[in-house]
Amino acid sequence: MDRRRGDARPGEGRGRRSTAAAITVICALTVLVLPAQAAYAVPGAPVAPDPTSASAPASGEGRSLEQVRQEIEDLYGQAASATDAYNLAEEQAEKQSTEIVRLSRAIVDGQLRIDDLQRRAGAAARAQYRAGGMPDQARLVLTDDPDLFLDGVGRLRQGQKATKDLLVELKQKQGDLEQYTKDASAHWTRLENARARQAERKKEIEAKIDAAEKLESRLEADERERLLELERQEQARAQRAWLESGALKSAEKPTGAGAEASTAGGKAVAFATAQIGKPYVWGAEGPDSYDCSGLTSQAWAAAGTLIPRTSQEQWRLLPRVDVADLRPGDLIIYHADASHVGMYIGDGQIVHAPRPGRQVTIAGAGSMRILGAVRPDAATSASAAE
Repeated sequence: MDRRRGDARPGEGRGRRSTAAAITVICALTVLVLPAQAAYAVPGAPVAPDPTSASAPASGEGRSLEQVRQEIEDLYGQAASATDAYNLAEEQAEKQSTEIVRLSRAIVDGQLRIDDLQRRAGAAARAQYRAGGMPDQARLVLTDDPDLFLDGVGRLRQGQKATKDLLVELKQKQGDLEQYTKDASAHWTRLENARARQAERKKEIEAKIDAAEKLESRLEADERERLLELERQEQARAQRAWLESGALKSAEKPTGAGAEASTAGGKAVAFATAQIGKPYVWGAEGPDSYDCSGLTSQAWAAAGTLIPRTSQEQWRLLPRVDVADLRPGDLIIYHADASHVGMYIGDGQIVHAPRPGRQVTIAGAGSMRILGAVRPDAATSASAAE
């Protein structure tokens, strides 16, 4: 109370101070006797959000756990796209390196052949010189033996043809050698470009993964657990919606109409499922770790079918099938940029290598946005059916 107003009654100030002191003591005692876990809102005060709620701010950053989950998912999605570009650049670099080795051998072989042809041409020239420089035609005219003349005509023609063939081959080999050299130079340029793209993608991948890991590391332990639960819930929701949409032909038989795996498909599934529990590592093709397309390409290689290394190339080059007709061994391609792939194993499930920080696992085929499906052994299966 402000004494300058002069409207306080005698003793009122002392009474209010005593009351305030008593309230303070009561509040202090209440705090001491309440269990440590209990929390009660003061009437009229703002309620603190539940830290395990999807809408609760994450570690005081003002963003909900769901927003953090989406941001982390987006970062890993960008890393997956960069990983596919890295794998493609690596595959191209390997092809260019192989071609350079082939051309280098061709250049060496070509040079050896040219050296041999030049030696033979030199030997022919020296033989003519030793014969006095007289042309074969002149020596043939001067002979008076008919048999020797006819025999000489035959040898002369053979020699002329051999000399002509030698010169033609020499010229051809010299042209081949020049072309090999040009091709090798072009492949070397492509190799350097592929390596440069690899380096760029590597930096991009590491930056995205580092950003995602830092974002997740700021969360408390209970928030990370809740984040994992939100991820599971979102995947389960997407899977339910996919199955309820009728994407597969039969609800009673969710493997689709073409449910039975081919022999090769069964082998691919057996290989892929045997890798469950191994960590995701970008760019890895086994045997101790895999990225998504590393797993699928190695699984089909184990089944005797070579397929493209990256998910984007698998989508672009392999025969496509309707999702409703999925059978075990088929590959499901995810996201608009075809940056993820999983192997269908039946019953609406896939085996896949999800992302950094996760292991090869089984998941719902509809738990991510499906772009389409491909069947690596479609041509082989069609031939066998005929």
